[in-house]
Amino acid sequence: MNMDLIPAPVRAGDQGRCGFVLDASTTITAAPGTGSTERWLRTTLGAAFGLPLAPGGEGAARAIRLRVDPALASEGYRLTTTPDESVVITGGGPAGVFWGAQTLRQLIGPEAFRRAPGGGSTAAFGFTDIEDRPRFGWRGLMLDVSRHFLPKDDVLRYLDLLAAHKLNVFHFHLTDDQGWRVEIKRYPRLTEVGAWRSRTKYGHRASELWDETPHGGYYTQDDIREIVAYAAERHIRVVPEIDIPGHSQAAISAYPELGNTDVVDTAALTVWDTWGVNPNVLAPSDHTLRFFEGVFEELLELFPAATSPFIHVGGDECPKDQWKQSPAAQARIKELGLADEDELQSWFIRHFDSWLTARGRRLIGWDEILEGGLAEGAAVSSWRGYAGGIAAAEAGHDVVMCPEQQVYLDHRQHGGPDEPMPIGYVRTLEDVYRFEPVPPALSDTAARHVLGTQANVWTEVMQNRARVDYQVFPRLAAFAEVAWSALPAPADRDFADFERRMGTHYARLDALGVDYRPQGGPLPWQRRPGILGRPIEGTPPNV
Repeated sequence: MNMDLIPAPVRAGDQGRCGFVLDASTTITAAPGTGSTERWLRTTLGAAFGLPLAPGGEGAARAIRLRVDPALASEGYRLTTTPDESVVITGGGPAGVFWGAQTLRQLIGPEAFRRAPGGGSTAAFGFTDIEDRPRFGWRGLMLDVSRHFLPKDDVLRYLDLLAAHKLNVFHFHLTDDQGWRVEIKRYPRLTEVGAWRSRTKYGHRASELWDETPHGGYYTQDDIREIVAYAAERHIRVVPEIDIPGHSQAAISAYPELGNTDVVDTAALTVWDTWGVNPNVLAPSDHTLRFFEGVFEELLELFPAATSPFIHVGGDECPKDQWKQSPAAQARIKELGLADEDELQSWFIRHFDSWLTARGRRLIGWDEILEGGLAEGAAVSSWRGYAGGIAAAEAGHDVVMCPEQQVYLDHRQHGGPDEPMPIGYVRTLEDVYRFEPVPPALSDTAARHVLGTQANVWTEVMQNRARVDYQVFPRLAAFAEVAWSALPAPADRDFADFERRMGTHYARLDALGVDYRPQGGPLPWQRRPGILGRPIEGTPPNV
């Protein structure tokens, strides 16, 4: 029997004798609270092996039995095989049952990851008894669909890839300078104008190359509802992000009055076609506040509280130059009795924190929202390093650790000359495996404020799904184990064993059609010779 599970479970016993058999007689017995897993198993394993997996009675042999036992951790599970060639998955809650089913799929073998029978209609594995639960409650991936749009089906596919790795948060970066990706019915120009750019910088912003093909796209409200429902069925929370008050040129191009009209001719702005930090930020006006309240009103309807308790407001990389030059912004600072432009941004973020809190949601933002003071209930995504997360946690704020030096998967995986459009520091599979989300400097009290961790994927140099796959995989598998498993200190982690288990996991990724980076380096069609990147040499700082 193959026990090459990723992420590694807390405990797995294998005694080698006959265990579970999957064939035409196998049924599913689903207790209350396990319906989503029953449907998922029937859809995935049923398709992979061409089997009906019909509902079965409690005493049926060769069954998959799904149960809930609240004595277990809510996302924990126990998977055991029984003498009648059945398997029992007991979860602490519906999510725990689902993660147990993901383990079952891995135990059956790579053929269980296909969409139609590729190697027969039966499978079996030996006796096992697995106990498992996650280390962190927030195990996330952020996907930027603004810089390069990913069609709805590609987003649904990524939700399946998250589920296969027991990741349970999908941070959906929907707006930026380069494109607005969600339909807001009261403001149709956000997508009519803001979802499309006439051309795109090809490579790093210092590159002289341009892709002259117009680029864009957006998700209709029905698309969003489908994505959210698909995620919920897989016990994945969705964190939508509307980036304000910086990273807003797409919105300003659609509605010029949102910008600092007393400093710049905002009517002349178009959706941005290059990369970097954009000087065009939102005006701190009452009109801007009302406009984005309207955006968030529609957003809250599309992302229900059960699936999306957190709403991300960005808050990063907001240059203050226009506010410093704007008489209107300076008058607002004076009127509010603020010290400076940092406090003006804090006032802007606090407004939406109060607004969201009044509607039963929690605001989360990038660590710049700490500057100028942070509202009491707000949470922080610590991206510039650990420091923002440490400061926030010590001050009693919840934190998601996602330091760019460690888990930005747009950063290159190797120092060789064939890496496509190389960005940032080298972060190998082993580097990601040795990432530790909770810095040792944190006090025990503050450490309890670390909700978990997240890998971020910014798509400036990823034009399509295959490029995203190349950057994300196989490193997401290492990240998933960091987020789920109770690993020892980074230097003591058994990377050799992880690499051995990856030998089996690559076959699963192959069956799923993932265009991961091969261990030996990029294949010829994965390279992008002659296109400028922004590689940074040396070891990334631990900041």
